[in-house]
Amino acid sequence: MKNKTKLKHFTVATIAGLQLALPAFADGTDSPGSTPPAPDNSTAAQAAEIAALKKEVQELAQKVEALQGQPTAIQSHSSYQDLDQKVKILEREREEDQADAAASVKTQPKISLSANGFSFGSADSNFVATLHGMIQADSRTFFVGHAVNNANDGFLLRRARPIFTGTVFHDFDFNLTPEFGGSAVQILDAYVNYHFDPAWQLEAGKFKSPVGLEQLQADPYTSFNERSLANDLVPNRDLGAELHGELFGGVLSYAAGIFDGAPDYIGTTANVDADDGKAFAGRFFIQPWKTSSVDALKGLGAGLGGSYEYDRNGASGLTTGYTTDGQQKFFTYGGTTAPDGTHWRISPQGYYYYGPFGLLGEYVISDQRVSLTTAGAKPVDLQNTAWEISAGWVLTGEDAGYNGVTPLHPFNLHNGGWGAWQVVARYADLDVDDDAFKDGFAAAGSASEARAWSLGLNWYLNRNIRLNTSFSHTTFSLYHGASTSVTKQPEDVLFTRIQLSF
Repeated sequence: MKNKTKLKHFTVATIAGLQLALPAFADGTDSPGSTPPAPDNSTAAQAAEIAALKKEVQELAQKVEALQGQPTAIQSHSSYQDLDQKVKILEREREEDQADAAASVKTQPKISLSANGFSFGSADSNFVATLHGMIQADSRTFFVGHAVNNANDGFLLRRARPIFTGTVFHDFDFNLTPEFGGSAVQILDAYVNYHFDPAWQLEAGKFKSPVGLEQLQADPYTSFNERSLANDLVPNRDLGAELHGELFGGVLSYAAGIFDGAPDYIGTTANVDADDGKAFAGRFFIQPWKTSSVDALKGLGAGLGGSYEYDRNGASGLTTGYTTDGQQKFFTYGGTTAPDGTHWRISPQGYYYYGPFGLLGEYVISDQRVSLTTAGAKPVDLQNTAWEISAGWVLTGEDAGYNGVTPLHPFNLHNGGWGAWQVVARYADLDVDDDAFKDGFAAAGSASEARAWSLGLNWYLNRNIRLNTSFSHTTFSLYHGASTSVTKQPEDVLFTRIQLSF
């Protein structure tokens, strides 16, 4: 290509030189002042030769002009090949850079901060740790004039929990939740869960016993500040191990575990009874249409929970008391009452959620054999029952759910969002076995029955912040012996709450 270019330049230069030189010969001019030569026959011959040379030069010039475009095309083609080669080199380098970047990303830890908390973990997600939190600042105002209830008026830090969860080696989850709210610091949850398969998971540590529906609902999502009277009859958190899982895409869920149960005491010395003081608890819950295309039935679920244990001697095997919505005790066992045999519970339960409407209900039977520590007293089998039903409607149209409400338009004065608003109502009843009031099993002043209705308004500013206000009215009947300041008149209490959870 370079040789052709040089040849072109040389040819053009030669032709140009001849075109400049030939006229001089043709004109026969000399330098200024010279004498013109004498005409002879050779002059005509030279003129004819020059004319032939001019014609040849013109022909060469025409050929050069005809060929002038071809080298340019060749040169252009060569430049294109060079440019294409450079582009290919750059593309290869870019692919290598991308591969290096992808390899680097695979080894970099992942860090994120969102409405769900602060999370950090390994690039392959085999090791993940997440920090959550919950703060509930409440107020309670009792509409009575006696001193005991007035002492309960005021503000309180109901719950204050840093919640540390995560995963190690891909299949092992953990949860560590201390509680700083209330009167004492305690470890609320502390467990490890092996989740190799969603259908078969094994959990061990301290966590909620799988019996009550409202009890199993996470604290940030309950409709009211306090759970209902039915919650008094179901177990709370306990140490133990549990097999649980979900089948058929969550249509059926189950849990079955063995727990520490109530500690057993004989006299003043800690002792282990025949069953090692263990409690067995389980639950199954079915949502038949969860995966169907029928929206009106997807949110329907029903189940059954229950527990069994054998308690002997020691008041520690009994409840510390049944409490009202305002967290006042309206029933306790007498000081000489002790567990003396089987204690079982059963709780049919269910809920229904469709669009902004939500409904939750459960019934609980708690059957326990007790006796008096006084000589000659006969044991008695007490069967206490409770039930509750609660309903809610999201005024702003968002979907209600067992796991709370997510506002479509979070509160924001700049954009005009006002969050989600929900009205809620509840009725609950707890009935203590009448035999508890014979022979001194119940403490003086304990009520045989409590009935409570509640109304509330919940404002979800966003997924993390919620404001509650509600009113609860509780009445008592058939109290034993002299009435106390709690049971001698209805309990009327106004609740408020500011909640932050993430």
